[in-house]
Amino acid sequence: MKTIYFLLFLAGLSTLSSCEKFEGQGGAATIKGSVLGKKYNSIGVLITEYPMQKHDVFIIYGENSTYFDDKIETSYDGTFEFRYLQPGTYTIFTYSKDPTAPSGDVAVTQTITISKGEKKQAIDVGVIEVRD
Repeated sequence: MKTIYFLLFLAGLSTLSSCEKFEGQGGAATIKGSVLGKKYNSIGVLITEYPMQKHDVFIIYGENSTYFDDKIETSYDGTFEFRYLQPGTYTIFTYSKDPTAPSGDVAVTQTITISKGEKKQAIDVGVIEVRD
């Protein structure tokens, strides 16, 4: 009988340890920031800067480097916010125009780590500058 209880105890422990949460949604943390567009003339002199409205910002959960996991459009003032994230490592990226790149765009990336200690952690990545 003790053997059965011991096996049930071990099964319960393995079930609890397999419930570890990974990067992604379901948590209480937030990553936020803003996107600032910069327009240059033909000789590379800055003409104007402005908040990028309806500009796509992407997030990658963990080490997944092939695909993005979610995207959001910036607001009227260029801000964005990814909510309800678990502790872990995330990559935020958006695209900036680059006339020298074969596709005409380059990715601007930032890697962020949300620690396990704080439940409602809010990380501000600041201003991401892109060429428009």
